[in-house]
Amino acid sequence: MRAGVDVGATNTDAALVAADGKVLATVKVATVPDDPVASVRVALERLPPATATPGGPAQIAVGLRGAATAVTRRAGLRKVAVLRIGGASATAVRPLSGWPRDLRDAVSTGTAIVDGGGGLDPEDRTPLDREAVARFAAQVAGQAQAVAIAGLFSPLDGEQEREAAAIVRAELGAAVPISLSAGLGTLGLLERENATVLDAALSGFATSVSSGLSEVLAALCPGAAAFVTRGDGTLMSLEHLARHPSLSLGSGPASMLRGAGALTGLADAVVADVGAVRVRVGVLAGGWPEEAVGGADIGGVPVGLRIPGLIRVPRPVDPAELAEAVDRLQPAAGRLPLVVVGGGAHAVPEGTHPEHGPAAGAIGAAVSPVGGQYERIVRLPDRSALPGLLEPVLEEARAAAVHAGADPRHVRLIDVDQTPIAYLPGPFVRLRARAAGPPSSW
Repeated sequence: MRAGVDVGATNTDAALVAADGKVLATVKVATVPDDPVASVRVALERLPPATATPGGPAQIAVGLRGAATAVTRRAGLRKVAVLRIGGASATAVRPLSGWPRDLRDAVSTGTAIVDGGGGLDPEDRTPLDREAVARFAAQVAGQAQAVAIAGLFSPLDGEQEREAAAIVRAELGAAVPISLSAGLGTLGLLERENATVLDAALSGFATSVSSGLSEVLAALCPGAAAFVTRGDGTLMSLEHLARHPSLSLGSGPASMLRGAGALTGLADAVVADVGAVRVRVGVLAGGWPEEAVGGADIGGVPVGLRIPGLIRVPRPVDPAELAEAVDRLQPAAGRLPLVVVGGGAHAVPEGTHPEHGPAAGAIGAAVSPVGGQYERIVRLPDRSALPGLLEPVLEEARAAAVHAGADPRHVRLIDVDQTPIAYLPGPFVRLRARAAGPPSSW
């Protein structure tokens, strides 16, 4: 059996799901204000069996919306020093430009742009200005609670980010967390940099929550594998959350979409999640959340993270407004069914209302696998070179899933795509792969 918990702003849902996907029990409790760990504990204590028994859950997955809440409220965020590696070519738009002023004030403790950065080819690489990195680290010493480092084209080559991190760590000490952009977001510098800054700002939240959840889950269900949800509809270990807290952004809607699919057996649908304050409408495509086109926005900041694309409709529900949102998300060919879930689903008479729909987020957390993804932009001289260029991407995606906590023996690819990049000179293609599997501790 697997247990899932979805911590919402008002209520926390928990579900117990059998190995065959049958929902055995669900509960809904009031969320403990500003304490997701206590909310999880209360929900699990109400969910039979709440303690270790021969039939207890082998896995517990928790959906946390606290990271997004912290960004939205501008609360519980660490002060971040932002270092961009890019030189003159990366100075047109400064770090944190376009951020809401109150969020920038809550997060920033200094920014700098230093010479360096990769390129589309090795010969385009510019040497890192190590002395400038050291000077910046000395300037923010004693002020920065975390550091974010983003380099030009670092998803193609992250060596200079790692080199800069070693210099910063030598100056600030090992206790100051450092977030690197190479493993976050997409190639676009600004959105990837923004995601990295939020990753660093959320490091305190992630450390506290992962530590607290580890203690609570070990006490209630000793021996169960513990995970948290992420924005692409998969899971990651508590240790992975502590390293990359921004990956939990968007995880609530992602789990809701996965849960709606599990409850209805549908791989493709438009899903309306009716909450106490608003309705969120998204798309389930091939069993997975359809991502926001062109990236997403968190707290007024565009980020290059893989999270669900949503349309929000305020409550009380206006049928015409909701119908318009559903129509906007319909594909060009055919029409997808509408599935309505969430605690306020009764306010929307249209569509399919599955049993246990009010706990769709918790069920989605319970049934999701551990996942990872990887992407790379490559020069493709001709189609015959594609298999050789694609195989390392597939291996990196599998390795990312294992790094997040998946069993290496059972990781499988769930999505592979290739997209020509029209705005780059030459025959460049973005290769992207996603992989997932059961937890390694099973």
